[in-house]
Amino acid sequence: MKIASLDDFDVRGSRVLLRVDINSPIDQETGAIADDNRLNKSLPTIEDLASAGAKTVIIAHQGDTLDYHNLVSLEEHAVKLSEKLSRTVSFIDDVAGPAARRAILDLEDGEILLLDNLRFLTEEVSTFENAVKLTPKEMTRTYLVRNLAPLFDLYVNDAFAAAHRSAPSMVAFQELLPTAGGRLLLEEVAALSNIAENPERPCVFVLGGLKISDAFGMMTKILAEGTADTLLTTGITGHIMLMAAGIDLGPASVRFIRDRSLDAFVPQAVDYLARYGDRIRVPIDVAVDDHGRRREVPVSDLPTDLMIIDIGSETIAEYGRVINEAATVFVNGPAGVYESQIGATGTRSLWEAVAATSGRSVIGGGDTVAGARRFIDLNDIDFVSTGGGALIRYLSGRPLPLLRAMEKAAERDLAR
Repeated sequence: MKIASLDDFDVRGSRVLLRVDINSPIDQETGAIADDNRLNKSLPTIEDLASAGAKTVIIAHQGDTLDYHNLVSLEEHAVKLSEKLSRTVSFIDDVAGPAARRAILDLEDGEILLLDNLRFLTEEVSTFENAVKLTPKEMTRTYLVRNLAPLFDLYVNDAFAAAHRSAPSMVAFQELLPTAGGRLLLEEVAALSNIAENPERPCVFVLGGLKISDAFGMMTKILAEGTADTLLTTGITGHIMLMAAGIDLGPASVRFIRDRSLDAFVPQAVDYLARYGDRIRVPIDVAVDDHGRRREVPVSDLPTDLMIIDIGSETIAEYGRVINEAATVFVNGPAGVYESQIGATGTRSLWEAVAATSGRSVIGGGDTVAGARRFIDLNDIDFVSTGGGALIRYLSGRPLPLLRAMEKAAERDLAR
């Protein structure tokens, strides 16, 4: 995959439009940014552009129409970026109107301006994207692109976490402007392509959590193509695998799965076990909520009337040994109900094993990173992806609109 980098361009004195993903959780009581992770990840590209003398204009989204609690102004983001960069990041409460355009034209070399929330524009929200389905070429006629593109010399995208989105800010500017990938984007692509195409062996995938459509999407590719030497299943993914193996979990857990229509994945799990059973590990014991106390039950003793909330200690020990011997470990999803003290043991123990392994560790996904941060120092993980949906889509072998647009632009720009 060829994507042009900042090193392919001389940006001094140029007006550069930089798309980042600094979409952050917002504390609903205080209205303040609750997690700086994505802000921190955006810093290297912003710093490189400013240090090189570019006139940098940052565009980003925060929240969405279906995520309205987080749909807020980016003013605090500008304050946070200024503090972290030890540089002034100016802010204007406009996205592509006359005030924003005047502020862009007034920038001096090395200065930085953050425009307001892209999702304040209808054409940038996910509901518009899903309903209208414009091509990148058609998006060049949107309000955002028509008003901003003529003002810039270079477009830089550093928003891997939004790479699965086909929005004007993500895929249309490449049609009109020389284009480069930011530092984070290229780092994400390199790390994930290494796992998908050429991991150090043995390569272990740990898949859990409640979003089993993500896990099953990845399984199809990593098992069929031999990416994963061993697949450790936990969380609801592990429960579905147990059901596929003919295990009756008990009424409480089965009801939980059926109420969410997750039992639809059981036939697929049966097929995976038949074809790749030698590489798939399923829990050998589980933990249940026994009236507020943790109690462990061997799988051979199921069903149970109590709700399964975690993997058990024997499974933890077995999975820990596999992780310890791995050369590459990828984790997506917690092992159990980690928000609860009695359901957190499996998630905590597996994270400690991942942090301690000498192999290369890569993690990603919102719940995954949140769970890891609760139990370990993220500095002990070799690579923490900012991607959620984009990460899953990439490792599932599905195309990402952003990467298609970046490759197309690179073919044009690097041939000159």
